Amino acid sequence: MGLISFLKSKFSKKKNDEIVNKYNDGMAKSRQNFSSKLTNLAGRYKKVNSSYFEELEEILIESDIGISLAIQIIEDVLQTSEKEHIYDPNEINEILVDKMFLGYASKGDTATDIDFSDNEMKVLLVVGVNGVGKTTTIAKLAHRYIKMGKKVMLVAADTFRAGAKEQLCVWGERLGIDVVYGPSESDPASVAYDGMKKAKQENVDLVIVDTAGRLQTKANLMAELSKIKRVIGKEVPNAPQETFLVIDATTGQNGVIQAKAFSEVTSITGVVITKMDGTSKGGIILAIRDELGIPVRFIGLGEKMDDLAEFDLDKYLYGLCVVE
Repeated sequence: MGLISFLKSKFSKKKNDEIVNKYNDGMAKSRQNFSSKLTNLAGRYKKVNSSYFEELEEILIESDIGISLAIQIIEDVLQTSEKEHIYDPNEINEILVDKMFLGYASKGDTATDIDFSDNEMKVLLVVGVNGVGKTTTIAKLAHRYIKMGKKVMLVAADTFRAGAKEQLCVWGERLGIDVVYGPSESDPASVAYDGMKKAKQENVDLVIVDTAGRLQTKANLMAELSKIKRVIGKEVPNAPQETFLVIDATTGQNGVIQAKAFSEVTSITGVVITKMDGTSKGGIILAIRDELGIPVRFIGLGEKMDDLAEFDLDKYLYGLCVVE
């Protein structure tokens, strides 16, 4: 049984599963673009040939899977096709999705949620360029862990962007949680220090630290993030335990470029993909994983607070590839 058939069997009976439905709805544009092209391509060929594989590669590239990964996947599919004498287009498409799955899963760590098993306070640093939905993502993450019974605090260490702390404070008020902030253009590390002190005093479970997104000044950003991490580490041993990079799915390959750039200035433990429901090119997840080996931890499938879901590779590929 190929992966497409397996995913249909696994999820088609779960019509009332809220998370499966979120993936289906959130991936609708990408599925329409990707899956319909696969179906149309298969319908035009009785037997695959070199032209079929060229068009298949083009579909992958147009879906923002990335040129190098697309080429590798097609080579793997072609090799399997020749080795097992498979020339039926529909079977080839099954093999394609299998290779997409393996390409992501074989990169190692696939952790998603923050691990609270040791009952120690966790510090999450959130990075990303301005405009990707970083502040809203922080609010959605806070909302998620509040629902799980965790005591959450926000730290507004983006002291550079006008209105950043005010925006975070609005979310803090809506969520009923504390936000630590300083004067405009104050030292971000000093704000982080104040946040750690208060979080320890109040026995907080999770501290989420917002940071500036000035990627164009990479050297300054590196120095700033390094200083923030040093200050946090002095106050909270082994912290920050997590650093999430927020990427806007609608930016396509620019998101991959951003991911590369941030990975050069700080250690990223996970990626959060926002606005997946707004793009028709859902392959960016596979591209980032291939380029950096970093797991996608959460995926934004809508605008509501509960529409930030843990990333699930099966549900993602089901939402991208399967048309019932």
